[in-house]
Order: sequence, then structure tokens, then C-alpha cells
Amino acid sequence: MHTILGAGGPVANALTKELISNTHDQIRLVSRRIINIDVDNVTWQKADLLNYDEVLAAAQGSTIIYLVAGLVYDKDIWREQWPVIMQNVINVTKATGARLIFFDNVYMYGLVNGAMKEDTPYNPSSAKGKVRAGIADMLMNEVKAGNIRATIARAPDFYGTDSTNSFIDMMVLSNYSKKQSAKWIGDPNCKHNFIYVPDAGRAMFLLGQNPNSDNQIWHLPTPPAITGKEFLDIAAGVYNVKPKYSRINKVMLWLVGLFQKVVMGTVEMYYQYDHDYIFDSSKFEKTFDFKPTNYEDGITEMSKTLYKPQV
Repeated sequence: MHTILGAGGPVANALTKELISNTHDQIRLVSRRIINIDVDNVTWQKADLLNYDEVLAAAQGSTIIYLVAGLVYDKDIWREQWPVIMQNVINVTKATGARLIFFDNVYMYGLVNGAMKEDTPYNPSSAKGKVRAGIADMLMNEVKAGNIRATIARAPDFYGTDSTNSFIDMMVLSNYSKKQSAKWIGDPNCKHNFIYVPDAGRAMFLLGQNPNSDNQIWHLPTPPAITGKEFLDIAAGVYNVKPKYSRINKVMLWLVGLFQKVVMGTVEMYYQYDHDYIFDSSKFEKTFDFKPTNYEDGITEMSKTLYKPQV
């Protein structure tokens, strides 16, 4: 049985679709909020990841557990809740004997001069980055001790969802679909990678299907970094509009953050947007012979589905 902890988010949904399309195994979706899905081999079970007994009950019978949870974008909540969640999931993994795949981000690397790779040292420059480094170490220390079989699957910023967690979707694709000017966070002359959400789901599925990938860190397949201006040009071309945009700087984020705590959580991460952000996924691409969806194709698909041009 495949168990998805933190079901309902963009990557969890993409993973669910891959599992439904490619296996007949039982799939259990686990979240605090109900998920209505009418598929014979898919069930939903309520559980709070902060409650060990609930997580254990939800994961009974699992062969693979995917931890794809997202927390409110607040460093205090992260400090308090992520270590508890990770310890609960580690203990559940031990109790069930399941394999664990943890969907992670790149915050623990901090500001990197050059490309982020699987062996890049942790050097977090934010409170949230320190939390992510801590829980990653918690997990891999258990792996090194031989207590569990677990994998960390890391991805950069993503696009291809209606989630407000993606500024590319909300501020670029959505705006261009309405023939409005886009908004760009940080320096549009800096390079940045963005993973296409369906690619992330497919990659998580492949890791689950290949036990030889266990006990490692994997960077999920992502197209090469390009400048913000290049991304805006591609998106504008797809939507047949001029690549107009306004820039959101750190002061603007801070001012908005005074009234919206979630936005304030982005301020400490601003280094990701005014420096080059280069994510290397060549290990995954070579191992699984996986070609990431290029930006033009991904945006084109979004223009046919979630962000159709409005007349």
C-alpha cells in the first residue's frame, strides 16, 4: 500500500495521479481535511501528523510512505511542528517497516555560489532553512544507523498549480492569462530554476518504484536555470502578450508582510531571488533517463488548463 502523508497539496496530488494511472495497489491519502475521490483503490483517512497514534493508524499496512506535507509559511510554526512531524514519521516507518520518501525543498543549502547538488553542504541562512537542515539530518541519521530505509527528494520552486504557494503561477501565468502585467520577486536578471509540478509527481512515483534509490538524496528533474526576464519572455510568448512586469523588492515584501504574516515569511528567503539560484538534477535525469518538461511546454499546458487566456 502507498500512503501519502500530507495529501491534498500540489505535489501530493500529482503523485496521486501517477499512482492511480500506473498501479493497482491500494493508495491511502492522509490529511486533516477530507479528500473526496471516487477511485476504487484509493481511500482517505484523517490524521494529524503531530499525533503519533493517528499517523501510525493511518499508515498500517504501508509498503511505501510518502511525506509530502506543507505547513503554514511561518518560521515559528516550522520550528515547533516540523521536528515533531519528522520524529513521528520516523517512528511510524520503524513500526511498519515501510520505505519512506520525504519531499523536501532547498532551504538548508542557504546561498550557494554555483549549482546546488545532492552533496552541497548545508549552510542555512534563514530560520526556515535551519529547520529544514535539522529535520533532514534527523532522517538521514536514522538511515546511516540502519534503522530505516528512507529517501529525500528535493525540488526547487515549482509551477503548474492553482496553489498560492507558487508566485510564478499567481503573479506571472495568471496575470498574463488576463492580459495584465506580471509581477516578479527579486532581480529578473538573476537565474532561477522552476520544476513543473507533474514532473515532481512523476519523479516521486519513480523513486517509489525503484528500491535501489533508497537511502539517498535526489534532486528531482528540473529544466536548466534561466533569468527571470527569459522566463517572462517565454510566458508572454505563450500567451501572446507583451512581457510587461513590475518588480517586487525586499522592502515591498516587508511592508506587505506587516499585514500578512505569510508574506513576511518570504522576506528571509529573499536571497533566493536576488542571487542566482541554480539547481542541478543531473543525477536523477541520468539514472532514470528523465527529460524535464521545458518551460515553454509546461507553460503551454497551463495555458490550456488552469490558466486559459481570458478574452
